[in-house]
Amino acid sequence: MRGSVRAVFRSIVAWVTAFACAGAAAATIDAARVQSGGGTDPIRIEFDVSSRVPFEVSTLENPHRVVVDLDNARPRAGFDVANAPLAGGQDVTQMRGGPRDGGYRIVIEVADPLQASGYMIAAPDSRGDKLIIELKPGPRGAGNASSASAKTVKPNAPTVASKSSAPVKNPVARAPTPKRDASAARGGLRDFIVAIDAGHGGDDSGAIGVGRVLEKNVALAIAKELARLINAENGYRGELTRSGDYYLTLRQRTNVARNRRADLFVSIHADSYPGHDAAGASVYTLSAKGATNETARWLAEKENASDLIGGAGDVSLDDKDPVLAHVLLDLSMDANRSASIDAASSVLTSLNGFTQLHRERVEQAGFVVLKSPDIPSMLVETGYLSNPTEARNLSQAGYQRKIAQAIFNGITNYARRHPPPGTALAQRQRSQSATTSARDIADLATR
Repeated sequence: MRGSVRAVFRSIVAWVTAFACAGAAAATIDAARVQSGGGTDPIRIEFDVSSRVPFEVSTLENPHRVVVDLDNARPRAGFDVANAPLAGGQDVTQMRGGPRDGGYRIVIEVADPLQASGYMIAAPDSRGDKLIIELKPGPRGAGNASSASAKTVKPNAPTVASKSSAPVKNPVARAPTPKRDASAARGGLRDFIVAIDAGHGGDDSGAIGVGRVLEKNVALAIAKELARLINAENGYRGELTRSGDYYLTLRQRTNVARNRRADLFVSIHADSYPGHDAAGASVYTLSAKGATNETARWLAEKENASDLIGGAGDVSLDDKDPVLAHVLLDLSMDANRSASIDAASSVLTSLNGFTQLHRERVEQAGFVVLKSPDIPSMLVETGYLSNPTEARNLSQAGYQRKIAQAIFNGITNYARRHPPPGTALAQRQRSQSATTSARDIADLATR
């Protein structure tokens, strides 16, 4: 049902997104920050902008540069990107900017080839937005961006890394590079995309467990391992909402998932409770009351008028009759809650084969990160950090790998049962069904 509902949304007014930014006043670039990556974490560059604008990220060679072109934008008076603090170690050596074609171009000079991609999220204080550029190590001798295959870039000839024609459709940096399904590439089929959200981060440590185990660290470690497992599986792609120790608001996390056009959203946490007795994993989906409240919020708040449903960028509500908008959202929320419960039940069953459960059924609550109306979503509490045994287990890499494997098994079991249209998984299922049918007919013919 989820796929059919989203298909209806896509067919209604997909064309409206082409006009999303038409006539908008020029946005201002108000600040910039560079955060150094660590280990496999990407370098993260944040630009504060007054409003969302289309942008394009590309890379150049000789010398190595990352180019960010923003449409209809300019720096605020007195701000110069060249003066932004650089915390990228030796990777980011300089930034500069200047007007170009009615917009603004930012050039980021880097020491080595880097994969580059970006996305926009709402600022935590609701003042404007943030353009996030993530830089990852790229193949030496090639300045390609985050495309599926590396291509050598000629001097002064940019290779497009990510392009936005509407403010919510920007591709972004990925978790570890996934294996590609060759048939999917030839047939135009896409991966099943899982947005993996590591809870908390930055100044928000989350629960502090026995032995001062921090929830934010446990969640990130499990999320990264889950992304690795997903990206190693043909036909799947894992996208991390955060790949390092920094803070995202709850709404930013769901926005990142929607910008990445996720088919499933999984938020990873670790619980805590007064005393040491509480134990076991839990899986949550959005409650009926939470869904009803979210529908009301979308319809009531002005900033949601142009928010899109049906897969991060297919249908706008701003031109709909209020009754029709309410019906569309109700349909989306109902189908989404049903799909969420199905996916969460699959993960809970898989966890039950590995670890103790705190509750033997899917729980429901009004968690904000579960409130996307177009992405089946679940929150996984991997255990209790207030329990000495579970705190010790959850802090160990081996246990983190095993619990990530259990979550992965539940996700893939769900995805195989409900492959979204247009994915390599759906094509694979059709091929397997056709093969089975042909075999059954042949068996009957020989009897």
